Amino acid sequence: MTAVASVEELYQRADSYDVVVLDLPHLSTAALDAVAKVATVGPPLVSSVWEGSPTLLATIRTGARGCISRFAEQRDVREAMRVIAHGGFYICPRMVGQFQVELAGHTEEEQSGLAPREIETLRWIASGLTHAQIATRMGLSQATVNTYAKRIRAKLNVSNKADLTRMAIELGHVAQKRRITPAA
Repeated sequence: MTAVASVEELYQRADSYDVVVLDLPHLSTAALDAVAKVATVGPPLVSSVWEGSPTLLATIRTGARGCISRFAEQRDVREAMRVIAHGGFYICPRMVGQFQVELAGHTEEEQSGLAPREIETLRWIASGLTHAQIATRMGLSQATVNTYAKRIRAKLNVSNKADLTRMAIELGHVAQKRRITPAA
């Protein structure tokens, strides 16, 4: 294992790597450039908080072979490195929901005006989770989830969890559960 302080140091060594772990506290266009550069010397595993833009999908399109949350468990980091070193692709379990939203396309985002992470938060709220539980599942702070919830309420013009759940169902973000009652 080799640790370097910058992407440029990777090129000075003129080696190829089984996996290159990039810890990017905040993603930006410059960070995506770093992912693309790293991909030329080894498959990148990107660790970030994954809030806002660029998205997971944009990072993968740039050349990342795996994406993990900065809050990922050690076993998930080890598994990601193992999978990538053997030629596979890895998404952190905490981020699967976000990735699915992004893969579904921007039609959902355009319909409701919600960003992918807001849609994911709305789904968890509609599922009955608390903000603390949502924060744990999404690998975010509770303050970030609170901010997402405020933005969602403002964008959908609703004021409580019951209305959020109703809107999630109406917008197709949550399947409506049907009760089957026996005939009398």
